[in-house]
Amino acid sequence: MPRTEVQPDERSLRRARRERVLAAMAAEGVDVLVMGREANARYVSGAPRLWTAGSRAFGPGCVLVRESGAVHLLSTWDEGVPEEIPHENLYGISFNAANFLDALQRVEGAASVRTVATDGLTPSAAQLLARSFPSADLVDGEPLLRRVRAVKTPEEVEAVRASVRLAEHALSEAVAALGPGVTARRLTGVFLEAMAAAGVTTPASQDVAWVPSRVHPGRRGGRDEPLESGDLVAFGAGVIASGYAGEVGRTKRIGEGEADEAERALRRDQDALWGRLLGACRPGATATGLLDAYDAVGLAPPPVPVARGLGLGFDLPLVTHALPELAAEQRLEEGMVLALTAFVWKEGRGAVYGQEPVLVTPSGPELLSTDPFQEARSQA
Repeated sequence: MPRTEVQPDERSLRRARRERVLAAMAAEGVDVLVMGREANARYVSGAPRLWTAGSRAFGPGCVLVRESGAVHLLSTWDEGVPEEIPHENLYGISFNAANFLDALQRVEGAASVRTVATDGLTPSAAQLLARSFPSADLVDGEPLLRRVRAVKTPEEVEAVRASVRLAEHALSEAVAALGPGVTARRLTGVFLEAMAAAGVTTPASQDVAWVPSRVHPGRRGGRDEPLESGDLVAFGAGVIASGYAGEVGRTKRIGEGEADEAERALRRDQDALWGRLLGACRPGATATGLLDAYDAVGLAPPPVPVARGLGLGFDLPLVTHALPELAAEQRLEEGMVLALTAFVWKEGRGAVYGQEPVLVTPSGPELLSTDPFQEARSQA
């Protein structure tokens, strides 16, 4: 029978991530790192915690001590908690700040550490941390964590690759259900069913299939409108497996026969755009080059980001025409994994949407998908 208990992340994966954070803490003189954001807590602890979803105020969900490498974790039980985090380092959920104070004061060296970094803060949390670490200065730890998480370890790249394979498998099931009369809601349901049958229950987004509007690039057709022969159907297939997001984007045409001239023109423009996007994925290049790819081909900015970092959820970089200053500040680095988007729209025909997970390497971009959209589209 399949195992049903919660398992921690692989030992090599969590060890490599934690060592990277400890090295960054040492470089910046941070003694203790306090995390409240779930992705940051999992990155450091390796524990897929239960009952932590939903909006909530910042709280000390995970604490990492630089000198000892010890991890203190908010968890109501020890299922899924790695063996290197002892039971005495766990503390439970509480609405009483005094209980958190007691847990933090038991962190080794709490009374004497000089610098504490945190990835979030509220007025009450600031008071709590000041009492817990009375000799320390509080600093912003989120930039440190974003820099560390942006570049993936080899183990993380394999985790993303595994998620992408699962997304492609579920996508193939949805594509097989494509035909006149089907609805976008039905196609999304087929994808989710295939994803769940493979053992994953968390999609990366709510809508998997949609028909791009023919009158506005940022709009979509209704979920329950029967699709017709000739419609271009976009798929944003994404799953979160073992915490890591894997995404691919494809556009399929309903019906048999040759594409019309308008679709062929869309595909040609997408080919030209994709070549420019890949050419901009060089270590050391600014993310502005990804925005320039659309301008170079004479295409309007897409209604979605041109690139997003994939990892434990979404990481940096975030590249969108709406934030050109941010793109200019970001540089691509070896080891970054991007969800790279090629979106081309034409009034009266709709859009073709393609997205590939791309690893930035010294020798150029490496696709992590096994069925790139340029090859898969021949089946449209």
